[in-house]
Amino acid sequence: MKNRTVFMKKEEVQGKRKWFILDASDKILGRFASEIVKILRGKHKVGFTPNVDVGDGVIVINAEKVRVTGSKEARKVYHHHTGSIGGIRETSYRMMIQRKPEYVIEHAVKGMMPKKNRLGRHQMKKLRVFRNEKHGMESQKPIVVNI
Repeated sequence: MKNRTVFMKKEEVQGKRKWFILDASDKILGRFASEIVKILRGKHKVGFTPNVDVGDGVIVINAEKVRVTGSKEARKVYHHHTGSIGGIRETSYRMMIQRKPEYVIEHAVKGMMPKKNRLGRHQMKKLRVFRNEKHGMESQKPIVVNI
């Protein structure tokens, strides 16, 4: 008997999606983001297929309580461009975690997703990040997971 690799098709996946709640309190940013990516891409499932979106949805709460190690809190910088000449802007990690803690987690997760294709963008749409405990996603019947 030969072992066969099972490749899921797009139609087989649609009704099997779940939503998970992950708490970011006192979690290390990079390690936490890699766990989120595993769930979004579907690598935690037996039927993982790299070219099909088999992943589940992730709800992250307490984004403002995520940590970084070492001196990254003082040295980590986020860049964006305004679109005008010489319009590069820098924001420190400390300022970003106060203003937009959701962006810190989204940015880390986006850097670990497949790049420059539709699949990565589609999988990112299943990520919801909230600053504190409150989220309006009860109708998805999310499962609380401890990582």
